Amino acid sequence: MSRSSYHHGDLAHALEAAAMALLAEQPAASISLREVARRAGVSHNAPYHHFGDRTQLLKVLAERSMADLVAGQRAIEEKGLEPREQALRLGLDYIDFALERPHAFAAIYDPTICVPGSPTATMAPLIEEQEQILYRAARAMMREAGERELQARVASLWGIAHGLAELGRAGHLSPEACRAALTDAVEHLG
Repeated sequence: MSRSSYHHGDLAHALEAAAMALLAEQPAASISLREVARRAGVSHNAPYHHFGDRTQLLKVLAERSMADLVAGQRAIEEKGLEPREQALRLGLDYIDFALERPHAFAAIYDPTICVPGSPTATMAPLIEEQEQILYRAARAMMREAGERELQARVASLWGIAHGLAELGRAGHLSPEACRAALTDAVEHLG
């Protein structure tokens, strides 16, 4: 290996970019630190200095993926759409993310990577933001609802979108069927 392959100007960025590129091609469980190093053009030990171990690599992949998902959700919320249209667009964006980036979506929700109830310090505020975006969308649609009913509707909206995303990602439903089912579900919420 050449000397330049051992010394990289921005190692952290290069390793994370290489890892995300690999995640676009294969499941997180298939990605190794050695493969990330090879893709980034650095020594096979370089990722250990940045990630520590493979578990940390997978957590970073999930965090970066969740940040991308939340950014898309935030952009929809900022458009100031009519409440039902906003809820629909949030759900469609969620499904589209799963269909377009299936391995990233799977990494976000893999309980061995993001342990339920015990997210990383980076993941926790992302989860909170996504939940608050969904809460505000449901609140806008159901202004008169009590808190208990509202929480149930938030769970329903998320559960429906997530279930359709998983079915679409796995190939059990076509993208069109996922979108149509979500549209129907949102029309009947609240």
